[in-house]
Amino acid sequence: MIKTDILIIGAGPTGLFAVFEAGLLQLKCHLIDALPQAGGQCSEIYPKKPIYDIPGFPEVLAGDLVDNLMEQIRPFQPGFTLGERAETIEKLEDGSFVVTTNKGTQHNAPIVAIAGGLGSFEPRKPLLENLGDYEDNGVSYIIKDPEAFRNKRVVIAGGGDSALDWSIFLADVASEVTLVHRRNEFRGALDSVEKVQHLKNQGKINLITPGEIVGLNGNGKLESVVIRKTSNAAEDITLEVDNFIPLFGLSPKLGPIADWGLEIEKNAIKVDTFDYQTNVPGIYAIGDVNTYPGKLKLILCGFHEATLMCQSAYQRIFPDKKYVMKYTTVGGVSGFDGSKKEAPKAVIKAID
Repeated sequence: MIKTDILIIGAGPTGLFAVFEAGLLQLKCHLIDALPQAGGQCSEIYPKKPIYDIPGFPEVLAGDLVDNLMEQIRPFQPGFTLGERAETIEKLEDGSFVVTTNKGTQHNAPIVAIAGGLGSFEPRKPLLENLGDYEDNGVSYIIKDPEAFRNKRVVIAGGGDSALDWSIFLADVASEVTLVHRRNEFRGALDSVEKVQHLKNQGKINLITPGEIVGLNGNGKLESVVIRKTSNAAEDITLEVDNFIPLFGLSPKLGPIADWGLEIEKNAIKVDTFDYQTNVPGIYAIGDVNTYPGKLKLILCGFHEATLMCQSAYQRIFPDKKYVMKYTTVGGVSGFDGSKKEAPKAVIKAID
């Protein structure tokens, strides 16, 4: 059984930063994530997309943010159980919890912090009869590596930010990009809509609106899509393609966590804003997975919540100790690996 001070469920940015804040308090962390790598959505869904609202970074790629967080927590030697989903939780007589994954791995900790983002995600798929035949053979629901589409003929379907952003990005990667949306109006950012229109005028993007993908063709691998622009099927367009990317959003689900006796509201976990604790003492929820009045689903808000959660967790683990917070600019950062980061000390020298 894996034992730790704080068991974090979810290894996205909020969960990773919680490791750093816990480390400053000399608390060990272990993280569980159903994905095969740390980083959450930032690694799995949009590693090459820029993020603009991280303090101190005018612009940072999602994947680079994860890399930086991993480097930041390295001195605190967190443990990871990746590729496994937290399935059940049991409270022991000593007040600690045992969390078991779908593969039977057991973890024991006095504190559990749920940082599972919006939960597990399932793509919203178009209703095409033979869609499954081409999944991973020309049909993709997320873009992990844009280079996989280098010099390919790509069709993107959708009318939101993801469809617009990836159409813009792939315009300089793919040999041909076609964006299909069933309406003339898009529901994405105005700036992105204007960029797509500009790229269309330059001949870098083919824009088909209104239009809808109604058929897929190929022999083992996707070779063409059928696009319907009018109610007359005789006027359908068959377009030769290498890849079809339907971007209709993702359906978030809490999964097994929803059965842990926590107070749930609109697919999110209700918490006390004093320390982001749930209705079960010792179990916290931080980041996009929680809800409270005025909640904003931003990474920077998750960082704030993780900080206060760790302070509360310390008091639960050591009720007789009083922690005096020291700024890292003063106390530095002492890693569990013996490393020490601190500001240079001023040298006092007598003057003759």
